[in-house]
Amino acid sequence: MGREGFDAGAAVTRSLLGWGVVAGPFYLVFGLVLALTRTGFDLARHPLSALLLGPGGWLQAVNLILTGIMVAAAAVGFGRAPWGRVGRTAGVLLGGYALCLVLSAVFPPDPVNGFPPGAAPQASTSGILHLAFGAVGFLALAASALVVAAALPGAAFSRVAGVVVVLGFVGGAALSPGGAGIALLWIAVVVGWVWLAVASVQAYRVVPHPELHRRAAA
Repeated sequence: MGREGFDAGAAVTRSLLGWGVVAGPFYLVFGLVLALTRTGFDLARHPLSALLLGPGGWLQAVNLILTGIMVAAAAVGFGRAPWGRVGRTAGVLLGGYALCLVLSAVFPPDPVNGFPPGAAPQASTSGILHLAFGAVGFLALAASALVVAAALPGAAFSRVAGVVVVLGFVGGAALSPGGAGIALLWIAVVVGWVWLAVASVQAYRVVPHPELHRRAAA
């Protein structure tokens, strides 16, 4: 039971949207720490997903799963935000992205560009599924950006972010495992996380303040 003069539903929605701001920095910092401490890993030659391989790979799996849970929380927040169908559609798409993050952790990629050290190149079912979930996840994230553009004040940024995420992933996959491909993947990842943080803040701002007297004053 909420106390009198307090909208518990609005407070929950705001809290859920806050995870959309936290998810990207958490994933990137966690991943970079692992990348800088894993023997044989080169940020210029290997995607962060390769950290799922070899000793210590479970740590990157934890990173992806926890990040996926955060994105799922933000997805619920988007669905609850007063954006009507736009918010609900974006919430479903972000939920799909969250699920793909978790499934990418369950199915690790194949060895790439000499990582992990000593691993022979191969093409496995797990590797194919990892790529598939990555593709679906990036498409879902890009689609959510394009959908939210209908409600965001900065619609141009949201549209550009959606296009950059798609082109960055497609270009990165096409040019992999070269340095240019890794750079494009990084662009897609960083732009996607920046967009989610910005959109989460925008959605947070349109949710009424949970304190009713402050809401009335506003």
